[in-house]
Amino acid sequence: MKVLIIIPCYNEEFRLVTDAFYKFSSKHPNIYFLFVDDGSTDNTLGLLRSLCNALENLSYLSLNKNSGKAEAIRNGILSVNNDNEEYTFIGYLDADLSVPLKEIETFLDIIKKNNEVEFILGIRVARLGAQIKRNLFRHYFGRVFATSVSIILKENVYDSQCGAKLIHSSLIYKLFKDPFISKWIFDVELLFRFKMIYTNCNNKIIEYPINEWKEVAGSKLKIKYYLLAPIELFKIWFRYRQFN
Repeated sequence: MKVLIIIPCYNEEFRLVTDAFYKFSSKHPNIYFLFVDDGSTDNTLGLLRSLCNALENLSYLSLNKNSGKAEAIRNGILSVNNDNEEYTFIGYLDADLSVPLKEIETFLDIIKKNNEVEFILGIRVARLGAQIKRNLFRHYFGRVFATSVSIILKENVYDSQCGAKLIHSSLIYKLFKDPFISKWIFDVELLFRFKMIYTNCNNKIIEYPINEWKEVAGSKLKIKYYLLAPIELFKIWFRYRQFN
């Protein structure tokens, strides 16, 4: 099984742990990474060039201007010619590795055990045996946000915003074909689009509690995005309400 992981990057010169990607990719030649430089103004692109020259399963895409996380991932996915179904699954992770790379292996183990699953969402659940370290404000805001998403989506969604997703390649191009309303909470729109394709989606999509998540300094998610989230959530609901 060949897998492609999209890594959106914007001004990640001092947060991109290149050694981690190099070591993981050396051990997993069937897992490919596509780094999307989202119009960075620092030396992120230079770092990506050096990293991607080292191994065949690492590559990068450079965008001329900053468009936000949603468009960076969407451009990365649409840039891949998968007509011959080279990749079985395509997903994305945050560049700061708040979700460590080893969680990809966990996701693949789930797929091997259940071949009906086409969409896996990593979720952050603080529990015994797991290392989930979150800022308290972001945690409680996340719980309120997740409850709101569950209500408008009419599905029990625990955590739509964890930056770890893996989607079957036959499905992902349908989900990412069109631009998103929001740069940051586009994951909610993904779930609405998924429900449009599968009216009964319970056996196709699962949330899986990851084993490790940590807050990394330098997040591009500013306070204003928390204030805009309810407005963008309403816009998403309004667009897809007839399909729900």
